[in-house]
Amino acid sequence: MTAIPLQPPRRLVEFTLDGAATRVPEGATLLDACRAAGKDVPTLCEGDTLTPKNACRVCVVEVEGARTLAPACSRAAEPGMSVRTDTERTRHSRRLVLELLASSVDLSTTPRAAAWIVEYGAEPGRFGADAARLNEEPKVDNDLYVRDYDKCILCYKCVDACGEQWQNTFAIAVAGRGFDARIAVEHDAPLTDSACVYCGNCIEVCPTGALSFKSEFDMRAAGTWDESAQSETTTVCAYCGVGCNLTLHVQDNEIVKVTSPHDNPVTHGNLCIKGRFGYQHVQNRD
Repeated sequence: MTAIPLQPPRRLVEFTLDGAATRVPEGATLLDACRAAGKDVPTLCEGDTLTPKNACRVCVVEVEGARTLAPACSRAAEPGMSVRTDTERTRHSRRLVLELLASSVDLSTTPRAAAWIVEYGAEPGRFGADAARLNEEPKVDNDLYVRDYDKCILCYKCVDACGEQWQNTFAIAVAGRGFDARIAVEHDAPLTDSACVYCGNCIEVCPTGALSFKSEFDMRAAGTWDESAQSETTTVCAYCGVGCNLTLHVQDNEIVKVTSPHDNPVTHGNLCIKGRFGYQHVQNRD
């Protein structure tokens, strides 16, 4: 048996969080500290398996002495810091970001977005019916997953998951600039003509439902999708010997989608096409 080498203990960083002395391991972010302290700081673009991109700016906090608000997802805790998470300035910033997002993007399938809009008093409707929106039909060009860019907030998580942080396929990237910026494959071609290997790891990290299982998309369109009626069972993929963990989401005795635990040391939330989409044989009734 191979011995696991002992790691040196991580030093603790002490700082003040909302008036209370707080200690976190060296290298922890302010968002890590907030979560450890039970503080509910909203975030959309942050993902526990990806390097923070600082794209959505919903998680900003106020650091004493700093000229600008700091994104909690990427700002590391430093000794002696004094951080405030719920000041008038942070609430105003979050309200404005939520208003801009909700006025230009469909957040109907974004978890907790509706509650945050109420909590921060955001009024997306004040920008009027002429607010810039993509107004594009969902791209249904394969049998596995759907791209609905009307729900995309350009958080770049799918680009990172497909690129150097996990899959290294580089099938998708950000195309265009300014209001024309969008997530696209090469030459904005159909997904079937791209380098996509259909691992679905982009779906795993998408925070808004802009990328979703075809099964989920169809059920939502039919009005039958009901997460409250779904059960989750974690098992081991049977296709090969790697040992990837699968979480089966079951509704009405049918598997409706497959995810993977982010804390699993084998997958870290990532799967291949077989693990994520190859479940139909399990419920074949023929």
